[in-house]
Amino acid sequence: MPLSQAQKEVANDAHRFRVLVSGRRFGKTHLSIRELSKAASKPNKTCWYVAPSYRQAKQIVWLKLKEKLRNLNWVKRINESDLSIQLINGSVISLKGADNSDSLRGVGLDFLVMDEFADIDEKAWTEVLRPTLSDTGGSVLFTGTPKGISNWAYDLYKKEREDKSWRSWQYTTIDGGQVPLEEIEQARQDLDERTFRQEYEAKFETYSGIIYYNFNVNRNILKDDDAESSIIYVGMDFNIDPMSAVVAIRNSAGLFCIDDISIYGSNTDEMVQEIKNRYKGKKIIVFPDPASKQRKTSAGGKTDLSILMNAGFEIKMRHQHPAIRDRINSVNSALHSTSGDIRLRFHPRCKNIIKTLERQIYKPGTSVPENNGLEHMADALGYMVEFLYPVTRTSINTNVSQTWGMKVK
Repeated sequence: MPLSQAQKEVANDAHRFRVLVSGRRFGKTHLSIRELSKAASKPNKTCWYVAPSYRQAKQIVWLKLKEKLRNLNWVKRINESDLSIQLINGSVISLKGADNSDSLRGVGLDFLVMDEFADIDEKAWTEVLRPTLSDTGGSVLFTGTPKGISNWAYDLYKKEREDKSWRSWQYTTIDGGQVPLEEIEQARQDLDERTFRQEYEAKFETYSGIIYYNFNVNRNILKDDDAESSIIYVGMDFNIDPMSAVVAIRNSAGLFCIDDISIYGSNTDEMVQEIKNRYKGKKIIVFPDPASKQRKTSAGGKTDLSILMNAGFEIKMRHQHPAIRDRINSVNSALHSTSGDIRLRFHPRCKNIIKTLERQIYKPGTSVPENNGLEHMADALGYMVEFLYPVTRTSINTNVSQTWGMKVK
């Protein structure tokens, strides 16, 4: 696939340190693979692609990278266990995760891609990866979507002002040439203004204070005791203290949260029983933490997912965790979109989730939610809202979802 004009500007630039801040689906993965291949085309070079986690690195580029290098007939050996490819000219391309930054020490790098670098701990760059470039004179391509002016990515973006070895670009989604204009305009209608500016226009938004800035008591709280439905929607987080659930019904206007449940010192079996007691005879659809597929409970080693399914609940969830900011963006957009749509309302009895929306804040100087006990109810709500109203439409969202059956056989 040919590069867009915006991608060419980055690819053809000769600065040692390049910082690309772009909107979603700009094509940074395609560009990253091209730049890794170009760097590795020179003999005996060591090139790394580093993502926020090892799992992300594999999911984002591994298959595409292998396909490109095989098509070029450059591959000598592929190591699937450590995600590395040795080329016939002696160069090696490896995929790494910054979640275990100590494992990245001690290697001299000729070229490095740091993808979604705003989601990587700054120390992974300053204390671990930057020194790997010193003896080789290696170069770096930073890519990602911005996460606010308080994030260290903003400081890197500005370094070109003071250091001639740095160059920065800021491109919107449309600049990448991969997403139709009508799709972007639809996203503009679906999202709130700040989320759209950040995710599609690549703007550095200010993150401080309240996380759910679009929550408004007069707009989002509705006392409707006549609301009724045969189907109950439940967002669920599995933290033991407390087990948290947000209960809603759905209609043409969106989600109406009618209840929330917090049980301290509990487990999934007790939460299931509480839901059954409160909503007898209802069809229950649960949107759980995706970790429920692996997480073992104290109840005989069963997974949380199997407990929910054996209870007769229908399960809807992503294959992997949606990013925290995707959950936050989805909730803010559902609370009040740019076009004025309100798809998320709450009955006054939902005191725990209302308290969370009013009070949960970011850690000072970061875009990371404070761990103050409110995050569990926010997670429960976020899993449900992000699944039903994702920050991107289906044609853009690559985080595949799955519906699970009613019973485990």
